[in-house]
Amino acid sequence: MQNQSLEMQANTSVLVVEDDSSTRERFSRVISGHPQLDLVGDAGDLATGIELLHSLKPDILLMDLDLPDGNGMSLIEEIVSAKLDTEAMVISVFGDERHVIRAIEAGAGGYLLKDGGADQITNAILQLVAGGAPISPSIARHLLKRFRNNEEPETEVSDKQQMEPLTTREQEILNFVSYGYTAQEIAKQNSISIHTVNTHIRNIYGKLAVNSRAEAIMKAVRHGIIKTEN
Repeated sequence: MQNQSLEMQANTSVLVVEDDSSTRERFSRVISGHPQLDLVGDAGDLATGIELLHSLKPDILLMDLDLPDGNGMSLIEEIVSAKLDTEAMVISVFGDERHVIRAIEAGAGGYLLKDGGADQITNAILQLVAGGAPISPSIARHLLKRFRNNEEPETEVSDKQQMEPLTTREQEILNFVSYGYTAQEIAKQNSISIHTVNTHIRNIYGKLAVNSRAEAIMKAVRHGIIKTEN
């Protein structure tokens, strides 16, 4: 019980990189005002962001893509190349397929749109820390539509045959994920703990050989593991 209490008290360090000063201040206030999060720094450009990333080594990098001196994608690449333990959470006005998929493939652990409220931002950060891969529901729906009528590439047929099948419960959880439900919402809908939900999600990622929520959705749709509505 004491160990659980200590774990609850361990705050998550967050670095914010956003060029718009008013938006950066809003994100900073949201993070500073949450009892489980610590704002350790903020930057308005790519160069400063990279410098703080290396010096502060935050748990979470909350970042924009469109920066005045470069693309925020370089921050994700920096995390990967330097083998930092930081998880990148993109928060952007760009919700189109090109930006989303590129960020996910680069290594982003989550992708939110800037129109989300304070609770959505903090819940997404905590979900990412817990092993989830938060993504805005509107983006999830967009990705589903993108792959709805796509035929399965021949190169992926053998991959499908080699994949370990998902259990009935895992398929149910994945369906909730595909509709943009958070781990907390899935837990409530299924009368199970958030820990159990995140365990299922990690198992799903392992079986599908993916690293994020969006990748799981795309691969599951391609292979017919989950269906989309017409």
